[in-house]
Amino acid sequence: MRIAAWQCRPGPLDVAGNLGRLDEACGAAAARQAEVLVTPEMFTSGYGLTAAQVAELAEDPGGPTEAGVAQIARRHGLAIGYGHPERAPGGHVYNAATLIGPDGLIRGRHRKVHLYGEVDRSLFVPSPQPPAAFDFDGSRVGMLICYDVEFPEAVRHLAVDGARAVLVPTANMTGFEAVQQFVVRSRAYENGCGIAYANYCGADDVFAYSGLSVICGPGGEVLAQASATGEELLIADLAGESLETFLADRRADLYAG
Repeated sequence: MRIAAWQCRPGPLDVAGNLGRLDEACGAAAARQAEVLVTPEMFTSGYGLTAAQVAELAEDPGGPTEAGVAQIARRHGLAIGYGHPERAPGGHVYNAATLIGPDGLIRGRHRKVHLYGEVDRSLFVPSPQPPAAFDFDGSRVGMLICYDVEFPEAVRHLAVDGARAVLVPTANMTGFEAVQQFVVRSRAYENGCGIAYANYCGADDVFAYSGLSVICGPGGEVLAQASATGEELLIADLAGESLETFLADRRADLYAG
């Protein structure tokens, strides 16, 4: 799989404008033969929002923003994994990510499982379901969102479910660069799967972001990494086969998972 991780600045509170930026990025990725592009977390709306803004911008699955992303995917012939706010039962909102195939059809959805402090808990409710891998053009792919990848169980759960690649829209802030420098590589190595981690750079009205988006191979090797500050489109080829030593040798009978 040739994958693109798009590191960009957070956009304005303008879904249509952000979809226009996505269209341009997908055009650039398609020109480099990328098969899937991953955006940062909550890309369509931006991450530094109030609870009222999140509630206003959240949509049901299949809403107009999803339709707009599907149109972009079809136009450029590549899959798009993007972050967005999604309506949840009871008037709540999920921090969500969706993968749309190059044909404009949904391949998989993920709602953030691990909410990061009051930053997330004041805006979202956690997913009641664990992450799950899904079929994607002859392979298995999983999605996580930002803080999710910092939990070993989350990536391991996807790897056991057959994921060969994990797509991670994220909004990691300055001061937490160890995630890109060490954690993502470790998760890839210990599970024998590729990981594409797409972060913001720059700042919005609330947060400053640490950039350093990274694509790691199944041996933990860094295939591509962005700078801390600038917008970049990372492109890398992920191996089709995973390194399954740890999965084969783990003593699942002794552990709870």
